[in-house]
Amino acid sequence: MNRSATILLTALAPVSWGTTYAVTTEFLPADRPLFTGLTRALPAGLLLLALARVLPKGAWWWKAGVLGALNIGAFFPLLFLSAYRLPGGLAAVVGSVGPLVVVALSAGLLGQRPTARSVVTGVVAAFGVSLVVLKAAGAIDGVGVLAGLAATVSMATGTVLTKRWGRPEGVGPLALTGWQLTAGGLLIAPLALLVEGAPPALDGRAVGGYLYLALANTAVSYWLWFRGIGRLTATQVTFLGPLSPLTAAVVGWVALGQALTAVQLAGMGLAFAATVAGQLSRPQTPTTGRTFRLPDGSGRRESADVTAAAPRR
Repeated sequence: MNRSATILLTALAPVSWGTTYAVTTEFLPADRPLFTGLTRALPAGLLLLALARVLPKGAWWWKAGVLGALNIGAFFPLLFLSAYRLPGGLAAVVGSVGPLVVVALSAGLLGQRPTARSVVTGVVAAFGVSLVVLKAAGAIDGVGVLAGLAATVSMATGTVLTKRWGRPEGVGPLALTGWQLTAGGLLIAPLALLVEGAPPALDGRAVGGYLYLALANTAVSYWLWFRGIGRLTATQVTFLGPLSPLTAAVVGWVALGQALTAVQLAGMGLAFAATVAGQLSRPQTPTTGRTFRLPDGSGRRESADVTAAAPRR
C-alpha cells in the first residue's frame, strides 16, 4: 500500500473520534464518562484479542501495559475529566497541542530533531482548532486544564513509544491494538466502579450507541491508528489529530443543526491546511545513528528516525 493510501486510512481514526461527542450526547446516559470509556475499550480489546489469537510474550507484557495505560487507561479518564470541567471547546484546544508535544518527545525518545516547519505547522493547527471550537466563557478551571494537558501528554507519549518499540516479530497491528485496549480497559474498570457505581440501565438507543463506540469508534479506529503509527512517522500521525475536532464541528452542523460562522470556517481551513502540511514532512537523515534492539536480541545501527526502528514486515 502506498503512502497516500496509508495516510487516508489512518485519518479515518480521528475522523471517527470526532463523532464521539454527538453519539455521547444524543444516545448515551448522561454523566457516565468512565463507564463510556470502559465500554469503548474493554469489549473492543477482547474482540481483537479473540480475532488475533496472540498474547504478549516476555517484555511485551509490561510494554503492552504501559502503552495501554498511556493511550487508553489514563487518556480516557483524563480526557473526560477535562471535557466536563472546561467550558466550550477549550478541552479540544488543549488537546490540539498534541502535535507539538510529539515533536518535542520525538527529539528525546526518537532522536528526531524538531524542525521550524513542524513547530510552525503545529502552532497553526492549534490556532485553527481554537477558531473552530473556542467560545467566550467564564473563569477557566485549573484542574480541567491540567487534566487536558495530562491527557495530551499521555496520548503523545504513547504514540511516540508505540513508534519507538515497534511490534514483536510476527505480531500484527490487530494484536497490538487488542493488547492496549484490553490493558487500558482493565485499568478503567475499577475506577469506573469506584467513582460511578454500578452500570446504568440501558435502552435500545444507548445499546446502539455503545456498540458503535466499541466497534467502529474504538476497535476499528484504534487498529487503523496503530497500523498508521507502524508505517508513518510519529509526526505525520499526530498531525492527523486536528481532524477530530473538525469532524465534530461538521457533525454538529449537519446532524445537530449547529451554525458555523465565518471565523469557524476560516479556522477549519487553517487546521486542515496544517494537517496536510504535516503529511509532507520527510524522514530526517541525521549524521549519527542510534542502536535499536531487535526481537532476536541483536543490535542494529539505524538513523534516528524511528521508521527504521520498527520490525520489518
